[in-house]
Amino acid sequence: MSEAYAIIGAPRFGGILVVSDHASNRVPDDIDLGIDAALLNQHVAIDIGVAEVGALMAQQAGIAAFQGGISRLVCDFNRDENLPTVVPIASDGHAIPGNALDHAGHQARLARFFRPYHEALAALLAETPQALILSLHSFTPQLASSSEKRPWHVGVLYNEDDRAARIAIPLLEAEGLCVGNQQPYSGKLLNATMNRHAEADGRPYLGIEVRQDLIGDAAGQAEWAARLAKIANVVAVEIS
Repeated sequence: MSEAYAIIGAPRFGGILVVSDHASNRVPDDIDLGIDAALLNQHVAIDIGVAEVGALMAQQAGIAAFQGGISRLVCDFNRDENLPTVVPIASDGHAIPGNALDHAGHQARLARFFRPYHEALAALLAETPQALILSLHSFTPQLASSSEKRPWHVGVLYNEDDRAARIAIPLLEAEGLCVGNQQPYSGKLLNATMNRHAEADGRPYLGIEVRQDLIGDAAGQAEWAARLAKIANVVAVEIS
């Protein structure tokens, strides 16, 4: 067991692994972020709904889930290690004063959370190769720092490797969804975990962003878990 991550289900050779960097809003008792506790239930702290969707998907044969175990405000796993945003001092207009760390404190966060998370994910993928990695995130319908609405039901993100995205986008559109191709932001800019564990080794992956209000309750989580499991299985077969 690790405080940095959790594995749900049993990863199988040639299966599907659902990776959710921001699945938890947990802040360890010995860390004080200096923020209003209410922020921990907002998108700045957690990708709302993805833990539940991933866990439901992992109940299906051939699918397992790898989920971050602490809030992205403590340590953001979907960032490059050398960037200051891996331990954010602000998020969507909210200051995080407890993250104003000196060099030793910053390195301690990386050693405690970031490196164990990525080392474990790398080991899992090396020991049990997957047919497809599904990178699962959620996004807020509107950022507090912006007046722009985000109308997409789901976004598909990728960097250089768009093999899975090309298959998944029409499948999602066939569900009657408003699908964002590189929306609400580009996977060429925010794709650190998949760049490291998929693109770097040529592993097929699909970056999915679901609008958080669609997976904020049990009914929506069940609906999207079934939908994404079905689509991921089709993508895994077609991409092989």
